[in-house]
Amino acid sequence: MQFTMNCTMNIERTAPVKLSYASYESVKDNEQNGNVEQPIMIMHGLLGSKSNWNTLSKAIHQKTKRKVIVVDARNHGDSPHSSNMSYKDMAEDVIQLLNDLGFERAVLVGHSMGGSAMMYTALNFPQRVEKLAVVDMSPVRTSPSLLQIKKIFDAMGLAMANGSPTLSKARKIVDQQLEKSIKSSALRQFLISNLVKVDSGKYKWRVNLPVLEQAFSTQIAVFPKIDSKVYANPTLFIGGAKSDYIRVEDHDAIKKLFPLAEFHYIDGADHWVHADKPIKFVDLLTNFINHSVL
Repeated sequence: MQFTMNCTMNIERTAPVKLSYASYESVKDNEQNGNVEQPIMIMHGLLGSKSNWNTLSKAIHQKTKRKVIVVDARNHGDSPHSSNMSYKDMAEDVIQLLNDLGFERAVLVGHSMGGSAMMYTALNFPQRVEKLAVVDMSPVRTSPSLLQIKKIFDAMGLAMANGSPTLSKARKIVDQQLEKSIKSSALRQFLISNLVKVDSGKYKWRVNLPVLEQAFSTQIAVFPKIDSKVYANPTLFIGGAKSDYIRVEDHDAIKKLFPLAEFHYIDGADHWVHADKPIKFVDLLTNFINHSVL
């Protein structure tokens, strides 16, 4: 398997931005199928990065034999920072990357915020999307669980590592600070993966925290209104059985936007479905990608 990565300078740009991405592919597979298959493009959730999907992407590639491209959303990871953070902007970023890589279409996969970005892309650029898979996100309702995000923004804004400790030491210091308001160790470890060292020897969050916090209530937490647009290709919604993001009573409303939508809930999984139950998640996703219907 080949692994390639593209990184870009962290500077202000106008939309669209050139997303940083990692790709997973096998030379042998490409030689056998002549690159006929369109790629799979994956976008993480809020405060995540492409590195969260490293192991999963390898498994997805192995089971589908397709190239897997995992992106850092704008204002996340190694992608450029921008003052604009709407789903329209994020969709244009996705289309720009497809254009830059020379692909007509792709299977789009997104978790949470990334799920909303990929839904918006499919609704507005349906001809560019072969299939759509949305991981624990709904276009018709905002989960009450999102209210805790403000607490997370506040905690991250106050945390800092003084002096010039090693990265591991700095992360321990910040972890102790976050623990005062964030009790989940798994969530804290997820957040501190965003801590990076800058040239001055100090540490900072690589996510554009001020813009994300400003845009959260109006641009990220709420899915934009769509004027009678429909994505009529195969669509899979994968929810966590312990999560409240995709409610059964909302299925009919979701199908007005995605008429071919199928819904599957993974037992024992919460909002981070792919992390809670990775084997079951990969099986569901790859079966959907490999076949028109489940």
